[in-house]
Amino acid sequence: MLWHVLTLGAMVTCGFLSAWQWHRAGSAMGSALNVGYGLQWPVFALFFGAMWWRMLRMEATRLQEAAEGPTAPAAPEEQRAVVPDAPALRSPEPRPVIPDGPSPFTPRPASVPPPVVTEDDERDDRALAEYNQMLAQLAARDAGD
Repeated sequence: MLWHVLTLGAMVTCGFLSAWQWHRAGSAMGSALNVGYGLQWPVFALFFGAMWWRMLRMEATRLQEAAEGPTAPAAPEEQRAVVPDAPALRSPEPRPVIPDGPSPFTPRPASVPPPVVTEDDERDDRALAEYNQMLAQLAARDAGD
């Protein structure tokens, strides 16, 4: 009940703040900023309402699933005998997927050779060095003006 009251209170407060901003925009001290805030507060109120509705739907779904119980039909006795460890095979939590190979967030292992520098890389490095030199010359020229 507290969440319902808080949500309703927040929506009403947003409505009052919107009306206040509209009134302020129409006064001699008002500006376009007040009009913007007057439009913004109803959006906040709609956000509170949408989140309240979403939380209600999530809670209703959870309660419905709890009332229905397990959704899988019970297996006959002869099928249970075929796989005696079936509950042991199911883990209570899903296991995280761990990718093979090194992580990009760890240092490079010493056994990994350094990257091979190709002729294209050297050409790109020279072009970058020339570009940076040109920028430095332009900055020096502008600083002298």
